[in-house]
Amino acid sequence: WMRNTYIPLDMIFIRADGHIANIAENTVPHSEATIASRGPVKGVLEVVAGTARKLGIAPGDRVAHRIFRSR
Repeated sequence: WMRNTYIPLDMIFIRADGHIANIAENTVPHSEATIASRGPVKGVLEVVAGTARKLGIAPGDRVAHRIFRSR
């Protein structure tokens, strides 16, 4: 949910292997609606709304960081 968030965000849900599971784009500030990952994830990267589209980030892309293991 976005209860204490004042700006719209893109929420990038990342699986344990580093691949993006899905993206909740342009979430609504102050909303108490649940924002689901649509499956098991290890983390979520929150960025300013529109960033995912602007940078061409999409489900299936891979995030490289030491907390995500490679397969």
